[in-house]
Amino acid sequence: MNFNMLHPADQIVTIMNRLYYYGMTTMTGGNLSVKDSEGTVWISPSGVDKGSLRREDIMQIKPNGEIVGIHKPSVEYPFHLGVYKKRPDLGAVLHAHPPALIAFSLLRKAPDTSIIPDAKILCGEIGIARYACPGSAKLGENISKEFEKGINTVLLENHGVVIGSTDLFKAFMSFETLDYLARLQINAGTLGGEIKTISERHLEMFKLKTIPKLDTFTPTVHTSEEQAVRREMCTLIKRAYGEQLFTSEQGTFSCRLSDGSFIITPRGKDRAYLEPEDLVLIKDGKCEAGKAPSRSVKFHMYMYGQHKDVNSIIVAHPPHLMAFAVTDNEFDARLIPESYIALKTVRKFPFGSTFMQPELLAREFSLKNPVAIIENDCAACAGTSLANAFDRLEVMEYSAKSLIQARSISGEIIKINDEEVKEIETVFNL
Repeated sequence: MNFNMLHPADQIVTIMNRLYYYGMTTMTGGNLSVKDSEGTVWISPSGVDKGSLRREDIMQIKPNGEIVGIHKPSVEYPFHLGVYKKRPDLGAVLHAHPPALIAFSLLRKAPDTSIIPDAKILCGEIGIARYACPGSAKLGENISKEFEKGINTVLLENHGVVIGSTDLFKAFMSFETLDYLARLQINAGTLGGEIKTISERHLEMFKLKTIPKLDTFTPTVHTSEEQAVRREMCTLIKRAYGEQLFTSEQGTFSCRLSDGSFIITPRGKDRAYLEPEDLVLIKDGKCEAGKAPSRSVKFHMYMYGQHKDVNSIIVAHPPHLMAFAVTDNEFDARLIPESYIALKTVRKFPFGSTFMQPELLAREFSLKNPVAIIENDCAACAGTSLANAFDRLEVMEYSAKSLIQARSISGEIIKINDEEVKEIETVFNL
């Protein structure tokens, strides 16, 4: 889907729907706006259920101040207009109240964008606007003052967050990343220990993350096996996005076909709307013509080259598991029998392993050691099938969530002991 080809009203409905159903705003909370090429500001209405918003509900504010539509515009529309006045380079403004960012706004401090590279790149510097009553001229003045500094991400004291960008999808990506970062930082804080950040050198490494240059080919036929794999991958990618295991343009799935080729997710495509034709076929080291594979394609190539029994690989960023990636806490899968059976020993590798040393990282995998955590970056799972790899991803995140919740309860966390592990290994032939 080409988001920017949607009408502004449809853009607002689409993004508000995602905000509401992913738990990032409430029935009447939050507001979005888009400024079109003629200077008209399209904005969400006031007091209308955000879970059932229609395109005809979206209001217009003309350049001359005329208000057009069947409702009242959001009570916050003055600050939207104020931001556009101070920053004519912006084409969209997003305001919402997700619980994790509200937590930071209550503390009147911003999440630390140095924890993960995407946050530093997408969110940039975070401003903090002084508290003022919603809809008031003072609130608009406080927000606009931060945007006037060139900042695009502004936390509001005791209120929420406002993000501006050139278009609404980019604003949503920044917002989604900031919300993910806030949840990750809260999870890491609950887990305990020092939260590790990435250095400027690591950030530059990430920015220079090379896009592999592969020769291309044009497929002459798409087998029924390939078509089935494409369909299954899209189903599970959308499920993973719905479970918030990664954000819009994060996360890589791949699956090997019986002829040795494999299908992989594309670079720069919204995971919520991927279709089978968007996925990329890699065959004999060559890429399907006209498509751009994930930046981690080399890691997947090395994995399939070195492990003939691995048929699927997933790289994701689940927010509870990533709490272990940004602290020195070790993830021990000896929690319940199911977690140990699925995960075995979960090891941790240095930041940059997937793109700086993919061949070396691939050597460390096997079906006896099928999962890994990459510091301040991601988690990787390998499986005998797409379903097997996805199950491991879910088990890792659910187990990490259980550990973090256990840390919030007083008492000692007791793991399955060595004797009980040996019994599991014998019974399940591990």
